[in-house]
Amino acid sequence: MNTLLYALLSALRCHRWLRLLACAFIFTSLGNGLTQVLVFGLLLEWQAPPSLLTLAWLFATLPGFVGSLLGEKLCTRFAPIRILIITELLGLLALLFPLLGMHYHSITALLAVQSCEALLSGMSWPALTLLFKRGLPEPELPAATCLEHVIFASQVLLGTGLGVLLFQHVPMAVLLATDALSFGGSLLLLYQTGRAFSGKPAPSEPDTPQAVTVSWQSLTLRQKRSLLLLPALAAVGAPAMALLPALAQQIQPADAAGMALPLLFARSLGQLCGPLLINKESLPRYAGQNRPLLLCLGLFFVAYAFIPALPGKQVIALGLIFIAHLASNIIFAAGTFGVLSSFAATHISAASGKAWRWQTVSASVFTSIAALIAATHGAIQAFYLVSASALLLVAAVMIRYRE
Repeated sequence: MNTLLYALLSALRCHRWLRLLACAFIFTSLGNGLTQVLVFGLLLEWQAPPSLLTLAWLFATLPGFVGSLLGEKLCTRFAPIRILIITELLGLLALLFPLLGMHYHSITALLAVQSCEALLSGMSWPALTLLFKRGLPEPELPAATCLEHVIFASQVLLGTGLGVLLFQHVPMAVLLATDALSFGGSLLLLYQTGRAFSGKPAPSEPDTPQAVTVSWQSLTLRQKRSLLLLPALAAVGAPAMALLPALAQQIQPADAAGMALPLLFARSLGQLCGPLLINKESLPRYAGQNRPLLLCLGLFFVAYAFIPALPGKQVIALGLIFIAHLASNIIFAAGTFGVLSSFAATHISAASGKAWRWQTVSASVFTSIAALIAATHGAIQAFYLVSASALLLVAAVMIRYRE
C-alpha cells in the first residue's frame, strides 16, 4: 500500500510530535468549521446579496498575504512551534468578532473574523512547512502533504458537518463556545508537541536560521513550477468556491441556507478524499506534468458548470461538488508536495510563504472579478466567465513552465 493515507499512518506511528500536532490542528479545525457555518449561515439568513457573499470569501483569503509575510519573518527569529502557539492564542481572541456580530447584527464583524482567520492561517503556513521539513526525513514528506489535507478538510468535514446538523437547532453562542474550547485543547496539545519535538536530535540547520530570500531568477524550472501550482488552482477554484453560497441562492431560493451548508460539507469531503487516494509515488508526476494537472482542473470546472442546470436536485449537486473537489485537491497535494520536496530547509519558509502569497493574490483577483460580475449579471454567469477564463490562462502558463 503506497497511498498518501498509508504514508501518513506510518509517519504517525514513528513520530509522537506528529501525532500531537495532528490532534492539535484537528481540534482547532473542528471549532473553526463551526464558526464558518455560523458566519455563512447568518449571512444567508440576513439575505446578504451575492456580491457580498463573494466578498466574504475575499475577506477570508486576502489577509493571508500579510500573514504569510509575518510568518516568514517570524520563522527567522522563533522556533516554528512557538509561532503556531501564538497564532492559536490570537485565533481564540478573534472569536470576539462573531460574538459582537450576533449581538449587534453586524455583517462587518462577521467579515472581520474571516479576515482574522486568513491572517493567522498565512502566519502559520511557513512555520508548519518548516516544522515538517525539519522533523521528517525526505521519504516521509508525502505524509506531511497528507496531514495538511487532513487538517484542512477536517475544518469543514468535522466542523461544518457538525455545524450543519446544529445550525438553527442550538444557540449560536454554543457554537462559539465549542470553538473556544477547541482552541484551548489545541494550545495544550501544541505545548506538548513542542516538548516532544525538542527531544529530537538537533537538525543540521540552525534552530533560528538567518533571513533567506527566494529569487525567481535563481530558481530551477522545477522550483518555479512548484510555486505556480497553488496559484493556478486558486485562479480556477476560488471564484467557484466563493460563489457557492450565491449559487445556492439561485438554485434553491426558498431555502438557500439549507442547500448551501450541505454543499460546503460535500466540498470538504472531496477535499479530504482526493489526496488520500493518490499513490505517493504519483505525486512527482502530478506536480511535473501538465496532462493530469489540466485534467483535474477541467473536471473541477465541468462539475461546477452542471450545478446551475440541476435546480431541486440536491443529491446530484452534492455528488458533483464532491467530484470537483476530489479533483482539485489532488492538485493541492501536488502543489504542497512540490514546495516541500523542491526547497531545502533553509529556504522552505520563504518558499512556502511566497507560494501562499501568490495563491492569495490569485484567489483575491479572480474572486474580486467574479464579485463584480455577480453583482450585475448573477452568480452563474460570473462563474462561467471567470473560471473558464482562468482555466485557459492556467493552461498557457503551465505549458510555458512544463518540465
